[in-house]
Amino acid sequence: MAGYKRILLKLSGEALAGGAAFGIAADRIKSLGREVAEVAAAGIQVGVVVGGGNIFRGVAAAAQNMDRVTADHMGMLATVINSLALSDALEQLGVPTRVMSAIEMRQVAEPYIRRRAIRHLEKGRIAIFAAGTSNPYFSTDTAATLRALEIKAEVMAKGTRVDGVYDKDPLKFPDAVRYPRISYLEVLAQGLGVMDATAIAMCRDNRLPVVVFNLATSGNIMRMSMGETVGTLIH
Repeated sequence: MAGYKRILLKLSGEALAGGAAFGIAADRIKSLGREVAEVAAAGIQVGVVVGGGNIFRGVAAAAQNMDRVTADHMGMLATVINSLALSDALEQLGVPTRVMSAIEMRQVAEPYIRRRAIRHLEKGRIAIFAAGTSNPYFSTDTAATLRALEIKAEVMAKGTRVDGVYDKDPLKFPDAVRYPRISYLEVLAQGLGVMDATAIAMCRDNRLPVVVFNLATSGNIMRMSMGETVGTLIH
């Protein structure tokens, strides 16, 4: 395969923390920025959704007696912080970006408007989609799926801490088996926690392929974008 023309890259917030438990590691975000910039330089249109788990975990907070809606809104604001950090790292490399927020905050980011997002991509800018869907109870995986479908991305690429989808958690079970390819239905039926069920069901219903790959391996974003076999393909 010659590679994709337009991709949606989903990065976990934890990826920005590097080896730390929380926060944003300057060296990690610079290296991520360089990898994403290389993909854009190859002529591939890139949309990005970043999680907020390195700053705030909505569901975990809700479990500790905080109101779930309030916790989720705080999580959305955490994704805005991460999006601005990634935007800054890319802009320092000379790559034009636009942060587009689902929650209006005009002094900080553009409001998310689908047609404008597509125009940014067509002009070679990297569009970073912040604040989830603006609705509580939806994960950033679901937000990433929604944005991927809206901008007509050919694939959703999910960068994680492991190199694909396994039958059980490979960080806990050394005998875990990796799937090179797996169907949406198998992911749902086996309850594999790679993405939440809402996101997987949306991908299935709209035939959006998902590539799950290890973000820590240098060059993986480019390899995936070029259509090489990296990680696990959910289709």
